[in-house]
Amino acid sequence: ARSRTIGELLAPTSPFDKKCGRENWTVAFAPDGSYFAWSQGHRIVKLVPWAQCLNNFLLHGTKNVANSLSTRLPRQNSDSGQKNKPCEHIIDCGDIVWSLAFGSSVPEKQSRCVNIEWHRFKFGQDQLLLATGLNNGRIKIWDVYTGKLLLNLMDHTEVVRDLTFAPDGSLILVSASRDKTLRVWDLKDDGNMMKVLRGHQNWVYACAFSPDSSILCSVGASKAVFLWDMDKYSMIRKLEGHHNDVVACEFSPDGALLATASYDTRVYVWDPHTGVMLMEFGHLFPPPTPIFAGGANDRWVRSVSFSHDGLHIASLADDKMVRFWRIDEEYPVQVAPLNNGLCCTFSTDGSVLAAGQDGSVYFWATPRQVSSLQHLCRMAIRRVMPTGQVKNLPIPSKVVEFLCYQI
Repeated sequence: ARSRTIGELLAPTSPFDKKCGRENWTVAFAPDGSYFAWSQGHRIVKLVPWAQCLNNFLLHGTKNVANSLSTRLPRQNSDSGQKNKPCEHIIDCGDIVWSLAFGSSVPEKQSRCVNIEWHRFKFGQDQLLLATGLNNGRIKIWDVYTGKLLLNLMDHTEVVRDLTFAPDGSLILVSASRDKTLRVWDLKDDGNMMKVLRGHQNWVYACAFSPDSSILCSVGASKAVFLWDMDKYSMIRKLEGHHNDVVACEFSPDGALLATASYDTRVYVWDPHTGVMLMEFGHLFPPPTPIFAGGANDRWVRSVSFSHDGLHIASLADDKMVRFWRIDEEYPVQVAPLNNGLCCTFSTDGSVLAAGQDGSVYFWATPRQVSSLQHLCRMAIRRVMPTGQVKNLPIPSKVVEFLCYQI
């Protein structure tokens, strides 16, 4: 089935740059769904109020030039909505933007963090930050509501390829870089760098927190997929199975699954607690043999994203297709065309997929499906129980297999 187009945000065209240098490496939604941000190429990041953006799509059809958004809706989920109305911002980061991530001081799930003494920045209960990772190794932290620069973090020596905030409201930021390291920053402590995670032998392409913030996945060149314990800052295990560079990763909403995307034309879904590979979604048929796995460069998978329903995964590949997969089916349930796509992510409520291409962003309606009661119960249990505990439950083996996503 062809996925339905919702709208598009088009980067302003320049007669000089054509599409050169307008690679859109990153798109992101704020945790509360209030804002959407993307890199327009070069040094520019655009921040727009998401509800307003959707309204414009509904009012004016799918096409929408990024600069035409109005700024009249109050900010969502805020007691002081009138004081801080959402405004769009154009942020000049001073260098090519490779990554960005929203960070909120409001926990997405039950927080694991303890009371922390406040420092230079008085982070309120509705603080929303945007971190941008740059070509020169710097990370700049911006206040989303004002567009002002708050912090400039400067310890990386190469491109900051990916950023991820802990979902627990602690404002812990992890950065992945081509300098082969991951760095852990505490933004509540004036952006202090807490730890350097070493283990990658080559570029680190991406990183992602588990929903409870206890595990970090990092992926990179030379087939690397590493899992880290974020309480001890130690490596838990390496996941082996990919045949080429691994460039994207994301946990399922219940933390029971981990999806990784690779240039070997495949998306693998793992059990992060055991290291077992549970599913394989191939983008080339027949699949390439391991010795040629890096040769089908028109099928490289660039990005992967989990929907909030825990049932669907989106992938974006060099064969000019966006695919929507169900975790229990072998073939895509919906597809959409996209040339030169580099990144994709689901909206906070899971109803829309955003994908970046040449400085612009395109949006599609995601597959609509009512989750079964069994699946909802499975997600509720898996949010609080790792695989080992599930396997020790005094329940029938078939139920254990279902809870472990093995059937």
